[in-house]
Amino acid sequence: MSISRYKKPIILGILFFLPVTFLLFLYPSTHNYQSLDIVYDNVEDISPFLNDKEKEYAFQNNITVLTFLGEKPYEKAIQALNLKELIYDKFKGFKRFQVIALVANGSENEVKLLLRELYQYDELKYWHFVYGDADEIQSIYNSLLSTSALSHDLSTEEVFIIDKDLKQRGRIDDRTEPEIEKDAKVYGLYSYNCIEVAELKNKMSEDMRILFTEYRQKRKGNYDSSTRREENLKGDAKN
Repeated sequence: MSISRYKKPIILGILFFLPVTFLLFLYPSTHNYQSLDIVYDNVEDISPFLNDKEKEYAFQNNITVLTFLGEKPYEKAIQALNLKELIYDKFKGFKRFQVIALVANGSENEVKLLLRELYQYDELKYWHFVYGDADEIQSIYNSLLSTSALSHDLSTEEVFIIDKDLKQRGRIDDRTEPEIEKDAKVYGLYSYNCIEVAELKNKMSEDMRILFTEYRQKRKGNYDSSTRREENLKGDAKN
């Protein structure tokens, strides 16, 4: 009996069952889905000090990665490049995604120098530099949950995730599995260090993926929020 006689049914069977098997593997991860923690509410929006042409850059209704480059943004080229290569390049083009870099009024020449470095790789369609005075920038920073102060030049190596509803996202419990097993004290992750490549690549990238999954589930109408909050963390970590 010719083997070729059975080739077509076997191939058709494989083509039918392979997608079904793939979906069965996906189902548990969807069923056990958890959203990215809200670590702080009511982040101050930047819209009050934007001009009419810049209003689309507001935090409201956008998924924002916020960085503070301050008075000398060109000196922060390393952290800007890390952020671009490890976060911006991965998520650019996702619906309502943007990177906002807050810089001080009067730093226009420094921004031009930094753009030359960044433009070597890509046009920054979803990356926006927003100018403000010292009080405006400090006010935005004060509305975030952070474990460190903004430096004297209005910059920080920390970068923040803000969702469409002006809520800061991160991790309420950032302990490792060995730390959990040892019942170590709970500590959170409210921002991500742009100099620490591993933190951007392994933690922030994963957290951004979770957040986009959350919004995708909401659009499909399949989202059952399980986002956790701990009010006492606000008082403990707020500067």
